[in-house]
Amino acid sequence: MEVDQIVARWDAEEKSVRARLLAADAALQDQIAERTGMEVFEAIFAGELPPAPIGETLDFVPIHMEPGAAIFQGRPQRRHYNPLGTVHGGWFATLLDSAVGCAVHSTLPAGKGYTTLELKVNMVRPLNDRVPMVRAEGKVIHAGRKVATAEGRIIGPDGKLYAHATTTCLIFDHPATTLGSSHDQA
Repeated sequence: MEVDQIVARWDAEEKSVRARLLAADAALQDQIAERTGMEVFEAIFAGELPPAPIGETLDFVPIHMEPGAAIFQGRPQRRHYNPLGTVHGGWFATLLDSAVGCAVHSTLPAGKGYTTLELKVNMVRPLNDRVPMVRAEGKVIHAGRKVATAEGRIIGPDGKLYAHATTTCLIFDHPATTLGSSHDQA
C-alpha cells in the first residue's frame, strides 16, 4: 500500500474515533474501579467516559484496543519540538507509555489498576512535522497478578521505525470508593 493511502486510511480512522470521544475531564476513580480494563476502553470509545486529557495536550488519540494490545496515533507538531528542531523525547515517551500501559490495562479485571514502574525508550530516528502522523503499538509480554511487562514501537505510515520501548507495570487493587458512595450506605 502506498504511503499516501496509509496516511488517508489512518486519518479517516482517527477522525472516526475523535468523533465518538467524549470531550470532558478525566474519568473519576469510581467510574472505572468496577470495570475491567476492556470495559473502560469500550466506554471511552462509546463516548461514555472521557479519554485521558494528556492526549489533547500532546495531540494523540487511542485508535484501537484489544486484550493485550493498544494502538495510539499521534501527530508530530512544531509545538512538540525541542531546541534542536525535532520532536522532544518526552513526546515519544508519553506516546509509548500510553500504548504499552493501555495494553497492560486492557488485560486487567475489574477492581485492578496499574502504574508504570519503569519505561525504557530508544529513539532510533528523529521526528518532525514533515511526518504527518505516527502510530504507537503496544503489546503485553507478560501479565501476572502483581507485575506486567509490555513492549511498544512507534512507526510511520511508510513503515519506518522511530522508537521502541519496554515497560514494567505494577498491578494493584483500586482504592475503595469515596465516602458517601452507594457502597458506603448500608
